[in-house]
Amino acid sequence: MTKQTIRAAILTLTVLAGQTEAAEFSLSSPDLRDGGVLPVSQVANSFGCDGANQSPALMWSNVPDGTKSFVVSLYDPDAPTGSGFWHWVMFNIPANVSALPAGISALAGAPEGAVQSRADAGYPGFLGACPPEGQNHRYVFTVTALDTARLDLDGSASGAMVGFMTRAHALAQSTITVRYGR
Repeated sequence: MTKQTIRAAILTLTVLAGQTEAAEFSLSSPDLRDGGVLPVSQVANSFGCDGANQSPALMWSNVPDGTKSFVVSLYDPDAPTGSGFWHWVMFNIPANVSALPAGISALAGAPEGAVQSRADAGYPGFLGACPPEGQNHRYVFTVTALDTARLDLDGSASGAMVGFMTRAHALAQSTITVRYGR
């Protein structure tokens, strides 16, 4: 074999190896656009806001090998609390689930076995955006693939505690960040 043939073979193998890499774990939604503005359907209907307070439909793909469950959350890092604000936390979502429908409430719509914790609103379920008047906040929807089938927590767990346990078992995560102001 000539040096030119060997170089061509190495180049071909390098290109083929790059094409066979696994696609990146990703989160998508028909209701949200990364970098966009949060629709009124995901705005709270309390705390002075008049939205529909509906969780968005979420879908994820290219799940990493070894995934045994998922965590989904909505977090506002700009909330004037000193520690942000957890709007929604759902964990122990089974590994065979790859989408959540819009409109999950505290009582209905969550996958069997999934737990919605109280987050920072003090009750389980989704709480839409409602920043203070004159402020524009980021809202980060996140799905995390875990290497464990179950986080040993219940519905009273805080967003911070779920976040701590999630990071200890995370295989991969993907986010959609939107903004909302009033």
